[in-house]
Amino acid sequence: MIEWINVLVQGVLLGGLYALFAAGLSLIFGVMRLVNIAHGDLIILAAYLGLSTTIMFGVHPFAAALLVLPVMAIIGYVLQRGILNQTLGPDILPPLLVTFGLSVIIQNALLEGYSADPQKLSAGAIETASVNVGSLTIGILPLLTFAIAVAVIAGLQWMFYSTALGRGFRAVSDNQDIAQLMGLNKAHVFGLAMALALAVTGIAGILLGIRTSFDPSIGGGRLIFGFEAVIIGGLGNIWGTLAGGVILGVAQTIGAKIDPGWQVLAGHIAFLVVLAIRPNGLFPRVQH
Repeated sequence: MIEWINVLVQGVLLGGLYALFAAGLSLIFGVMRLVNIAHGDLIILAAYLGLSTTIMFGVHPFAAALLVLPVMAIIGYVLQRGILNQTLGPDILPPLLVTFGLSVIIQNALLEGYSADPQKLSAGAIETASVNVGSLTIGILPLLTFAIAVAVIAGLQWMFYSTALGRGFRAVSDNQDIAQLMGLNKAHVFGLAMALALAVTGIAGILLGIRTSFDPSIGGGRLIFGFEAVIIGGLGNIWGTLAGGVILGVAQTIGAKIDPGWQVLAGHIAFLVVLAIRPNGLFPRVQH
């Protein structure tokens, strides 16, 4: 019995990492209906930026995040203003094609710059530290990752509904033309949305790099986990993203407990089951 409780707890904590993968995707889809195929590769890019920062300055990965997050935000803003804004419109195909091309470029650039060898961020004692809760042993790092995920998603929710920037995001999301007439520069607002999304992606990349090894080719898998978490939770619902991540994480740890080869498959099956029962996800965003 205690083994299964441990499996569920580990699954919930893993869900925090998946929620961080998904939060940026959910934000940009909610604001501009943009599906970013390069999202997984941008997570890996953040992990590599963290690696370079820790090596160059000899700092802890958490300290490296202080540099990585602003850099990722700038990349997001420039990317949106320079390329992606030109692709947005009633047809969803141009952004898909452009972000797919971006995905290929990032992968190959990372391969050229860092080689195909797996890398890992070294965070010292926190990687193996744990706390005992009754007869359960819970890792400090997964616990911290989950706490960061909750804090990030709570912050995004607060920003979306309680700040001028959030009102701007909601205005251009509801009706871009009217928002423009009311004095909002939608190109700038979209740039800020992508900057914020990639800052969150930066957090996900650093935590992924500490938790496990990574190489330039694994972005696609992270993208799928992020997509599944977003769709399970409900497109555009930020708290739903956390629920989606947790469901995906729990499904994977249960699958791994039954048979180690079933870990990823179990997550995909959970995704398909939710999609079959609730095609719009468990908590679809209500349009105001």
